[in-house]
Amino acid sequence: MPAQKIETGHNDVVHDVAMDYYGKRLATASSDTTIKIIGVSSSGGGQQQHLATLSGHQGPVWQVAWAHPKFGSILASCSYDGRVIIWKENPAAPNDWSQAHLFTDHKSSVNSISWAPHDLGLCLACGSSDGNISVFTARSDGSWETARIDQAHPVGVTSVSWAPATAPGALVASSGILDPPVQKLASGGCDNTVKVWKLYNGSWKMDCFPALQMHSDWVRDVAWAPNLGLPKSTIASASQDGTVVIWTVGKEGDQWEGKVLNDFKTPAWRVSWSLTGNILAVADGNNSVTLWKEAVDGEWQQVTTVEP
Repeated sequence: MPAQKIETGHNDVVHDVAMDYYGKRLATASSDTTIKIIGVSSSGGGQQQHLATLSGHQGPVWQVAWAHPKFGSILASCSYDGRVIIWKENPAAPNDWSQAHLFTDHKSSVNSISWAPHDLGLCLACGSSDGNISVFTARSDGSWETARIDQAHPVGVTSVSWAPATAPGALVASSGILDPPVQKLASGGCDNTVKVWKLYNGSWKMDCFPALQMHSDWVRDVAWAPNLGLPKSTIASASQDGTVVIWTVGKEGDQWEGKVLNDFKTPAWRVSWSLTGNILAVADGNNSVTLWKEAVDGEWQQVTTVEP
């Protein structure tokens, strides 16, 4: 599919773009305080159409994230204003969006949001400059339950990412009984570290000792790879120091091991895995996006560059 340029209609910097589950709509987040929903079509010359503008934030919007469609048409957004907004599309009136919920738990910028795997229910993790991570879970009566990881990264949380709900190797359990879903999170922060958190008996505890430390500057993004029956867990982290590190661990309780994927010599902003978890996209400060794949010998090789 050829690259297509999309006019967002924003009048300031666009910080995030998220494609919905079916690849039909984009949500964009901007410093102009709005979110735009854009319809994209891969056929017919790549037509696009502006579907909606969502207004409700009072500062730059950093990230947007679509929930799984089994919960309906739902979008979450987070902003410099400290707010997290859950937006819902009216099932009876397409492109008619309203605020379904507003969270004001954080006292400063909320920098990152991530929906849990849908097996865990409608559940959103948020990382903030106040140092805390909050996890909001929807109850059946429409209210939300809040859990917190206080001072996860005391100088500020920059990114959060959920682990897949299936533990590595769980699909091949000899008993034939599937393990309960895994509830784990990775986070990155201004303390230059990556941390892993696990839900134990209703409260979140750190699950890696010590914190994962190979970066010499802020961790800008973390992304937990999907595992399709692979025997290990994998997290990618991107840093202001220019490096991307691939962290892996075998079984529960083992130590995480880090390996530098590449030094980009410019800040590495975002990392994103393909759906199969075998290709990693990296966006860096030179406005380039590169795709990387792990070779049979365990070394990472650049597959291609996406031209800006």
